[in-house]
Amino acid sequence: MKRRFVLPVLREALASSLAQPVTSLLTLVMVVAMCAGIVLTTGRTVGAEQSVLATVDSAGTRSILVRAEAQAGLSSDALERISRLSGVQWAAAFSDATDVGNSRIAEGRKVALRSAWSSDFAELGIDAARSPSGSAWGSEEALAALGFAEETGSVSTGSGAGVDVVGTFAWSEYLSFLGPSVLVPMPPSSTGSVGYVIVIAEGPELVRPLTRSIGSLLAPTDPQGVTVTTSARYADLRAVLEGTLGGFGRDLVGLIAGAGAVLVGATQYGLVLMRRKDFGRRRALGATRGLIVLLVVCQVLLVATVGALLGTAGAAVLLVAGGDPLPGVDFLAATGTLAIVVSVLAALVPAQRAASRDPLHELRVP
Repeated sequence: MKRRFVLPVLREALASSLAQPVTSLLTLVMVVAMCAGIVLTTGRTVGAEQSVLATVDSAGTRSILVRAEAQAGLSSDALERISRLSGVQWAAAFSDATDVGNSRIAEGRKVALRSAWSSDFAELGIDAARSPSGSAWGSEEALAALGFAEETGSVSTGSGAGVDVVGTFAWSEYLSFLGPSVLVPMPPSSTGSVGYVIVIAEGPELVRPLTRSIGSLLAPTDPQGVTVTTSARYADLRAVLEGTLGGFGRDLVGLIAGAGAVLVGATQYGLVLMRRKDFGRRRALGATRGLIVLLVVCQVLLVATVGALLGTAGAAVLLVAGGDPLPGVDFLAATGTLAIVVSVLAALVPAQRAASRDPLHELRVP
């Protein structure tokens, strides 16, 4: 029943739009301009904001680094306590370095050999479960310094103790404090003295509270030998960027949408005045006021939908062609939806005006 009622209304709305090409074209152009204006201004800002915030939200800007001197007595046991904290994405601990070189080159370059503990070695690209116990993984820089032709080989200390290297680990900027290193993954049950603990928070805003919590869980024998370095300043920068750019974008969207609503409403009001005899005739033939309102609104809905698609798609193409940052699909969809909703709401007053016309009076108007 509803389908048999809605389809004729939509067909009539489409026919009315085609019968009034000038008015429909004006409405179409206004909606296209509204969407394009929002995407090319606020959309560009949102794209830039997302790009900047993605940089700020990278793992390196969510890091907390604990450095412990040898006499500080910091144990790898602290890692288990830290990993249980809410908001910790990943954590690892590393021992102080022991110099090692290529077992086949007696006087070759030396790199750092460190024992490593982690809540998840997969973050480093290390498959500890399938690796032989005591095997090591080196950074690409370390393997190049050692003169390894492949990712495997053997390193040894000055005393002659050797360790087999079975692959490379994934180096990240937040691990730069390690330098060229070879890591030996340690089982969770083992403990040892560590010189570094690195913690990655789930978000920049969690860096400060996690830093306070981590400080109480370290339990070194000499707290004076422990220093904590954080990236909390990036969290502050993120809040400033998000607040400034977001506020500017919301104000601009409101301004453009408001101007578009006024123009669409004025255009539809003019259409109602021009077609008052048509609406009066429909009322005289039995059309209810609700049907007249629905007819006008559906007419605007059809035109606005086409305009929203053209405006958002065209503006997105222009941004890509110009090399500007492109906002997400959700922003483009929200822009088109906003334009359609604003246009429909702007058409309600003219539609109500058309429905309130006295059919006998309108039919007597020459």
